[in-house]
Amino acid sequence: MAGLRERQKADRHRRILEAAAALFRRSGYRHVKMEAIATAAGVSIGTIYNYYRNKGDLLVAIVSMEVHDVLAAGEEIVARPPRDAGRAVHDLISIYLEHSLVYLSKEMWRHAMAISTQQPDTPSGETYTELDGRLADQVCALIARLKALGAVREETDERAVGELIFNNTNMMFIQFVKDEAMPVSALLDRIGRQNAPLIGLIGTPAHG
Repeated sequence: MAGLRERQKADRHRRILEAAAALFRRSGYRHVKMEAIATAAGVSIGTIYNYYRNKGDLLVAIVSMEVHDVLAAGEEIVARPPRDAGRAVHDLISIYLEHSLVYLSKEMWRHAMAISTQQPDTPSGETYTELDGRLADQVCALIARLKALGAVREETDERAVGELIFNNTNMMFIQFVKDEAMPVSALLDRIGRQNAPLIGLIGTPAHG
């Protein structure tokens, strides 16, 4: 019975988040009422408030859903990366960025980022920061894996390089969400050009 209850709870969470994401994308984050989310999810307004204090909590929970999806997909790259360092980094970053607009619009990302900077000590702000940290950790893990495979130079500081790659990606992602017209392909091209000199320095001769 406990397992059934947990599955029901997880399903309820998922329905609430998917309903909120769809409404935020269609009507705009500011214009959506919690009551409308409850109706769309098929739950009571009290049920939503049992889980989430406000729309900001809901929005960051959607970000969390997004990040957990890409982290799971990224694990496959880290476990079995291409032996070319540039290709491996590109493949991992592509997973992050190409999935970024599945649940969230650029407008939703802007509001989520505002929560992380304006309310850093709230549970939502702390969650957003923790999610960024997990993504950075995964990039570092990829560099460490490439070093173990001989695709990255032995003297490479995988933590420093991984954080540098992630931090630049994060900065460019902010520019991306500020520009409604920029496609993901243009973002990936820019990040690829910026990463190329670094990859050239850390990659072994046999692996680019």
